Amino acid sequence: MSGAHLLIVDDDDRIRELLKEYLARGGYRVTAAAGAAAARRLIETLAFDLLVLDVMMPGEDGMSLARWVRGRGATPILMLTAKAEIESRIEGLALGADDYLAKPFEPQELSLRIAAILRRSGPPAGDARTLSLGDCAFELERAELTRAGRPIRLTEGEARLLRRLAQSPHMPVDRLELGEGEDVLGRGVDVQVTRLRRKIEPDPKNPRYLRTVRGVGYRLAPD
Repeated sequence: MSGAHLLIVDDDDRIRELLKEYLARGGYRVTAAAGAAAARRLIETLAFDLLVLDVMMPGEDGMSLARWVRGRGATPILMLTAKAEIESRIEGLALGADDYLAKPFEPQELSLRIAAILRRSGPPAGDARTLSLGDCAFELERAELTRAGRPIRLTEGEARLLRRLAQSPHMPVDRLELGEGEDVLGRGVDVQVTRLRRKIEPDPKNPRYLRTVRGVGYRLAPD
């Protein structure tokens, strides 16, 4: 299973390429369009999990494009704009946008907002699911890890961390959230991750399933 598929629509070449590269490093599949016309063609032919739309574009603007998207379905939308006025935010949200981020912004903040929207729009966290991690399997509801059907003991902290990551597979989760108030500036979360990798990874030094997202935190990449 690949990561969530995002469409970035922005007429600024530099911003578009920066976001495409940054979000791809975070495990997302990313497609980019320089304007509304190109975005419409892509939306008509490809399935996207979330759209990031710049408001201020030449020709058709992001508000108009968002209105068109909402007429087709409920794909989540995050609006970007250089405008910080409350009226602009209200207009975008009234059109059905899920979130609103004013320029300039940090790519990390955008990534975290995208992850939050995808979590809200995805299946409920309480759904009973079992994720495949190579020879291992993790059952979310009971937070049980097994290898070839045999249980693998998890500490309370390891089970909590793995369950949180498993609730949003393939999406980066911030270290602050994983730490749940612990000293994440220390090594608490990193120690838990190291222990989990020893239990689920064929090669813990080259993790396949529990991956680091530089500058953000970690993500789980099940089969």
